[in-house]
Amino acid sequence: MNPFTTILLLATLALDSNRIFGQSEPANQRLSQIFEKTNLHNREKKDKQFDDVSEAAQQKEADFIGQILTDLKSIDIAQLSKSDRINFEVFRYQQQNELDVIRHKMYLIPFNAEGGFYNQLSYTIRDHYATAKEYQKYNARLKAYPAFFRSNIELMKKGIHSGVVAPKITAANYKGLIQPFTDPEIEKNIFFKPYLKNSLEFDRDSFEILKKEVVNIIQDSLLPLYESFNAFMHDEYIPKCRDKIGIAEIPGGKALYEQRISYFSSLDMSPDEVFDQGQQEVKRIRAEMEEIIKQVDFSGTFTEFLEFLRTDPQFYAKEPKELLMHASYIAKKIDGLLPQYFNKLPRLSYGVMPVPDAIAPNYTGGRYSGGSWDSHSAGNYWVNTFKLESRPLYVLPSLTLHEAVPGHHLQIALSQEMENLPDFRSHTYISAFGEGWALYTEWLGNEMGIYETPYEQFGRLTYEMWRACRLVVDVGMHYKGWSREKAFNVLSTNTALSIHECNTEIDRYIGWPGQAVSYKIGELTIRDLRKKCEAELGDRFDLRKFHDKVLENGSIPLYVLTSVIDEFIRDEQGNLEKP
Repeated sequence: MNPFTTILLLATLALDSNRIFGQSEPANQRLSQIFEKTNLHNREKKDKQFDDVSEAAQQKEADFIGQILTDLKSIDIAQLSKSDRINFEVFRYQQQNELDVIRHKMYLIPFNAEGGFYNQLSYTIRDHYATAKEYQKYNARLKAYPAFFRSNIELMKKGIHSGVVAPKITAANYKGLIQPFTDPEIEKNIFFKPYLKNSLEFDRDSFEILKKEVVNIIQDSLLPLYESFNAFMHDEYIPKCRDKIGIAEIPGGKALYEQRISYFSSLDMSPDEVFDQGQQEVKRIRAEMEEIIKQVDFSGTFTEFLEFLRTDPQFYAKEPKELLMHASYIAKKIDGLLPQYFNKLPRLSYGVMPVPDAIAPNYTGGRYSGGSWDSHSAGNYWVNTFKLESRPLYVLPSLTLHEAVPGHHLQIALSQEMENLPDFRSHTYISAFGEGWALYTEWLGNEMGIYETPYEQFGRLTYEMWRACRLVVDVGMHYKGWSREKAFNVLSTNTALSIHECNTEIDRYIGWPGQAVSYKIGELTIRDLRKKCEAELGDRFDLRKFHDKVLENGSIPLYVLTSVIDEFIRDEQGNLEKP
């Protein structure tokens, strides 16, 4: 046997041995090392009260992510297990986006229409704590807040000099959003909220000392901080903000928007393709809406029907509790039907709660707020009870399906219960998947029998039209130079959303370029994948198995979901062929 033949034989035996004993792990091990390197990096950041957001820190973060992406290129994906291939794709998708965001200097605009650094604590301030350690940690966080706050102002000043600034309409929202933090009457100030209620697990004297400390922090540090911020916004920042609303107006903005469309769709789509698809969907949905108007024997025009829906008292709750009760009834009705559509349901429960007062005026009609077993907290379906005359009951079934079950709560709670996965996977949220799934469940609600009246059916179509209009108005404003008025008119004349909500929604899209397109793109993709399964599997198609398969990997990019479902079809076809 010549030396070459010997080497070849030994290599073959070694490869066979690895296959037999499951040791072909270099790629998997290398990927795990990259995950652990990133986890360690992120844990070091989490140990701090607030992230270092300085420009130097942003560049350091970009360098770290760039190295991580280089490391990923060294991995032979073909050697990875099925699970790790998904881990790889999700991780790479996220890391590339984080790098792109920094490279485009989006950190120079550290807020959107719903706020940012200056009101972000409103999402984390709890009604009360119990232990001395919890109150001490809260006070320490308030002490550290001004340094983080001022670092963000420094970024905004750099943005002024480089032309990367928010549109005036978005920046001006700050005034209403900071009000809960600027009340000089301490006991009404949101920062004091944890000290209003208490079920203490430590002595009263220590509590009073901590309470006095937080009063001093608010008076001596936080109130002056917001006073100076108000002056900065009024005197320096807003005068330099742009009048035009589109992100394409900032340096490099057009390329930035193209990146945002790629990220938020998680598909290889251009803004023009998104725009065209939106126009097609608007036309289709409008025809279905016209049919319902005929069904209810309304004699006026489409515009007059929208006005009827927006103004007739029969469609509106008179008290906040009434709205919450309607939402709760719908939620429990859906709960009872879930086993018919899913084999696997989450263990974590959810509640129905009002949107917190501090954020309700500029907030959307409802949203899901996640819980976890680790914190012993249920998920919450938030319903906005502010300005009840703008919260029609006919859209409540769609909202409940979307935000609670089988939408966000079911999908997110299941993802939190996944096992044997890297830490980042259980907390991953990819908008095109999560929002696409939630919008798909609104459509599924029709199949489930959730919509009880033609008006609720019109509400469903209103919500679908709303998401179709987003494809048009988001691209229109950020890529095609549309005015706010033109975008508002598209939304308000095609949907039965209240005028208040049309306004808050358009402002949200202005301040969050690209995100609004993820809903409809995701929903259409999931519906197309279901049609493909139905066509190729025929009578053997199992809807419960399809739903379980869509959800079993948590939140993943749509291009990954497509591969998962294609493999599911092949597996099911193989099972059908077996005797």
